[in-house]
Amino acid sequence: MYSWLFRLAITIGLIGVTSVLAVDGSHAKRLTQGGQITGQVRYVEGGQPAFNVLVRCDSINSGSCGQETTDRSGRFRFSGLGLSQYTITVRVPGYIEQRQDVELMTSPSANLQFQLRSDGLAKPAVVGAAVVDTNVPPAAKKEFDQAAATLTTGKKEDLEASVRHLEKAVSIYPKFVQANLMLGTAYMDLSQWDKAEPILKRTVELDPKTANALFALGELYLRQKKDEEAEKTLLQGLQIEDRSFQGHLSLARVYWSMATKIKDDTQARPDLEKAYDQVKKALELDPNLAQAHLLKGNLLLRVRRAADAQHEFEEYLRLEPKGVAAEQARTTVEKIKKALESQPKP
Repeated sequence: MYSWLFRLAITIGLIGVTSVLAVDGSHAKRLTQGGQITGQVRYVEGGQPAFNVLVRCDSINSGSCGQETTDRSGRFRFSGLGLSQYTITVRVPGYIEQRQDVELMTSPSANLQFQLRSDGLAKPAVVGAAVVDTNVPPAAKKEFDQAAATLTTGKKEDLEASVRHLEKAVSIYPKFVQANLMLGTAYMDLSQWDKAEPILKRTVELDPKTANALFALGELYLRQKKDEEAEKTLLQGLQIEDRSFQGHLSLARVYWSMATKIKDDTQARPDLEKAYDQVKKALELDPNLAQAHLLKGNLLLRVRRAADAQHEFEEYLRLEPKGVAAEQARTTVEKIKKALESQPKP
């Protein structure tokens, strides 16, 4: 009864699930032909960069152009765009929706700035080191502000310059939580893992309630294939902020990583179930989280639910038609369709 589904899963294989780090790093790797929209998202309270916030790009002519997740400096980038008019939207539960219109017909590039303000109706979903430390010396604050301004370009040389400013800021005032967090995540953007880990740990020591530092540290451990440490750290972050869709997605990816190391489906089932529970929570918090649909599709394909997996891959393609896994997702959808069409009729 299930033999054709088994063959389908083996033949199609599983789509590589892009990690948050890969999404962040993909900006520098993408082709820059055509139009480009870059920007940064920050919180009004405290002025910190908005990490792991979803930004959507829609064309006035062709609809959705995809979505990006802001990196640890709050940056996002849409490239390879046609010379047309676009709407960039930032939606975060607990904050007022932000939207800006951009036209690339007279200029092929644009840089935007978004400020997130609480809507006052519910507890904000994304929490970080938003408390302003009044003890920060002016010299340290100046270095921090220069680093934040430089980070908006997304260029490697500017990222390196920002690191130098942040290193000065924390040398002037070692207890500067925001500067430590930004420095640690900037090291991650530069793949300097040995430097990022101690800085992020210090951030947590300075303020154990800094959920974003824990989420970043969890991502770092996942990237280093330290699944158990990643799980522990992300769970700690979710105890502080359970409404972080990206935190749940990162934890789902940890359990998925654990499951992929186990060939026997029965033995892998506990990790697969935990991954599925976490990705469901991420999608409950944000139904338009493309990477969550991609992971959910992989999970469903692993347990032979091909038709359901097809739906999830199609949702990913709807939300991120030019995403890094889009080509592979389209190929997988076509293979699933053919396999379903060829199955014996009841």
